[in-house]
Amino acid sequence: MTPDPERRLRQLEDGAPAVDVLAWFDQLPAVDLPAVLGRWRGSELPTGHPLDGLLTAHRWYGKELLDAETVHPLLFPDAAGVPRPLDPTLAPLWLVRAVPRLLRSPAARLGFAAVRPLLRTGRPQARLRRLEHRGVLTAALVYDRLPVIDAFRRVSADTLLGLMDMRGLAPFPFVLRRDRNG
Repeated sequence: MTPDPERRLRQLEDGAPAVDVLAWFDQLPAVDLPAVLGRWRGSELPTGHPLDGLLTAHRWYGKELLDAETVHPLLFPDAAGVPRPLDPTLAPLWLVRAVPRLLRSPAARLGFAAVRPLLRTGRPQARLRRLEHRGVLTAALVYDRLPVIDAFRRVSADTLLGLMDMRGLAPFPFVLRRDRNG
């Protein structure tokens, strides 16, 4: 494993082939459930994945994991900049898979911004479980009503590397950094 995982992550954040990111993910240690509780700022890890840039274009904030049964997998800022949970089941997954480039367009960004308040929810939309992912038992976020699992590995105590695993799509890497203000 890389002696300084944070340094390696900074290198990968400039863009890297998916095979390199996945190989590094596989070298990182598992993370236990209590270590992932809290609010996290999210960012993408560009790899050439079809979804690259989509979350950033729509101002994704991150995730909030309150306990094993209370997880908000998608936080987006409201008009005042306060992170609010959205219901991911209202996302058009067929569009995400079919035409992610279209969803990054200025028109799509404006449309999403307009409907974002209607997508807010106070109900948890996922659960936190330990599961085996890529051969390692680690913390994972299991969406309640979507074919999506986010598996996590530890970069440091306050940084996680996540892989979104969705049927029909290559693994999508992302980074979570602990939000000390949340």
